[in-house]
Amino acid sequence: MKYLPLILATLAAVSCGSPQPVETPAQRLHAVLSQGVKDGKILYGHQDDLAYGHTWKVEDWATDPLTRSDVKDVTGLYPAVMGVEIGGIEMGDEASLDSVRFDLIRKASKVHAERGGIVTISWHPRNPLSGGDAWDVSSNAVVKSLLEGGELHGLFMDRWLPRLGDFLESLGDTPVIFRPWHENLGSWFWWGKDLCTAEEYKDLFRTTWAYLTETRGLKNILWCYSPNSGISADDYMDRYPGDDVIDMLGVDHYEYVGPDGLGPSGERFAAELIRSLGFVHALAIGHDKLMCLSETGLEGLPDPAWWTGVLYPAIENFPIAYVLTWRNAWDQPGHFYAAWDGFENAPDFRAFSTLDKMVFLKP
Repeated sequence: MKYLPLILATLAAVSCGSPQPVETPAQRLHAVLSQGVKDGKILYGHQDDLAYGHTWKVEDWATDPLTRSDVKDVTGLYPAVMGVEIGGIEMGDEASLDSVRFDLIRKASKVHAERGGIVTISWHPRNPLSGGDAWDVSSNAVVKSLLEGGELHGLFMDRWLPRLGDFLESLGDTPVIFRPWHENLGSWFWWGKDLCTAEEYKDLFRTTWAYLTETRGLKNILWCYSPNSGISADDYMDRYPGDDVIDMLGVDHYEYVGPDGLGPSGERFAAELIRSLGFVHALAIGHDKLMCLSETGLEGLPDPAWWTGVLYPAIENFPIAYVLTWRNAWDQPGHFYAAWDGFENAPDFRAFSTLDKMVFLKP
């Protein structure tokens, strides 16, 4: 299914039929996603889809037309949603933590949007206390240090957030779904559950929102709150930043090799996903928010029927705006989450792309 007509039809309806015309890129994106949900569609997304794939990467960002895609190589279609990662932007680096130049990320985001696609942005910032990466959980004082009164508050407000704002502003009218401080109810990131209090986490999120929205006046951002799975509805809301700053409720949920080490755990994965989406759905209704499966996947895809036999049955009955699977790393042969040309289990992914509810993007 081509996604561009959905965008154009939605914008036409908004322009002609709404007493209060939608004006900002973020509002237009929200209208498109809402219409997709009403139509019973689920957009498929893939991380870093235009920047690299299983056996290739963009070498010259300035001249490359960005037409290569592992997803397109298999299905003939681009993903409707492309995820990008901007960890390192806060440091003033030239490339992200995945070694993708920010010039390329910017270009890929604009190109994908111009084709009719949607962009979602994740951010794994460095640990400002230790200088380590986002997974450095050696201190439970990092978040507190960034907040007002903290020793690194000036760094956060005067350098980190301005650099983040500069990048997001450089996207122009390209709307994005931004989901900072994600998977916050695990403790593998320095902003996780055991590394800060609930109030500190909410303050961190709201400070980020206030700078980008109120100080910088950016109007191209939809804000997504996306904790990890394996939690309860009460856990989910314990650190919820507030209805006034959140547009979409998400959850990150991956399948891993079973505890016996012999293979994937499809039944356990699906059961937990259905449970998590169930309470997120109820919360989305109660808070009048969109919902999504913000990250998912099975590394290496050893299950030949994972797409149509595991993932799709678990999501088909939920009104999720999109589902995003993680990246196909060009420099790690076993680290891929979407099929690629020549992959033995590619036929099932191709079949998944033809399902009526799933939305991909035609070239």
